[in-house]
Amino acid sequence: MKQGRQRSWMAIAAVAVVLALGSGALAQTAPTDQTPPTPDNAVMITILFKHDQSRPLSELNAQLERQGFYKAFPPEGVEVVSWYVMMGIGQVVTLRLPASRLREVNRVIENNAWGAYRTEFYPTYDYKPIGIANHEKAK
Repeated sequence: MKQGRQRSWMAIAAVAVVLALGSGALAQTAPTDQTPPTPDNAVMITILFKHDQSRPLSELNAQLERQGFYKAFPPEGVEVVSWYVMMGIGQVVTLRLPASRLREVNRVIENNAWGAYRTEFYPTYDYKPIGIANHEKAK
């Protein structure tokens, strides 16, 4: 039953990403929903912020500062599940948020991260409990 629910969440997240990123008109509107994430409305998304390796880190950080990246990202009320540096790639951030706020997160990145980073987005779900349970069961 849990795997079915997780597949459903993944499908919902994928649809939300397609709708939010695929519609130019929607991507340009201002956020109106500040609902906190709950099990009934939340999606997770992993964002790869790939560094522009043709430029020194100090230059990238100065650009992010000028563009207000760290002031704007993550938007208030969006949960940061993890935030790692992946050496040779950049930063990998997983967020949990209401699907209705996905467009807002996308706009923050478009306005404040582009130029210093190239970005990739992936719908995400927590597989750890299933993976560990499968491991324990196989022992």
